[in-house]
Amino acid sequence: MEFIAFKDRYKYQLTETYSLKIGIHPDTNIEVDGYLSLDPNGLLTIKRGYAWDGPSGPTFDTPNFMRGSLVHDALYQIMREKKLDREIHRAGADELLRKICLEDGMSWLRASWVHLGVRLFGEPASDPAHKHPTIYAPRKPSDVVSPSETEIQTN
Repeated sequence: MEFIAFKDRYKYQLTETYSLKIGIHPDTNIEVDGYLSLDPNGLLTIKRGYAWDGPSGPTFDTPNFMRGSLVHDALYQIMREKKLDREIHRAGADELLRKICLEDGMSWLRASWVHLGVRLFGEPASDPAHKHPTIYAPRKPSDVVSPSETEIQTN
């Protein structure tokens, strides 16, 4: 029987590669899933085709929130993959979200609420245990090993 394997969490997909110099400088190049990279100079590159869920929480997906949510989601994914220490870099990623939202025209008040929201409630999304499972349709084939039985990395 034919089947597909997918993740249902994502709403948006990047149609052009996006790069941004950020204040996080790892010791070596970081690569994640062929879509994300961060070099020692702080250049974060998010490649065409990358999928993310947009702004999270009780909010609206507005143009002044999209770039910030993209960068923030990418950094949290890098932390989930254990390529960046979330204890060291999570606060910086959250502050970068606020900064980008302000640069993109979000009001100071809303950007402050966004920042407070990720500081209070965002930690689980940076946790390696918070990986999203693969879903199989129409059903899981018998020859596919479940993610709990392997070291499959999911976004």
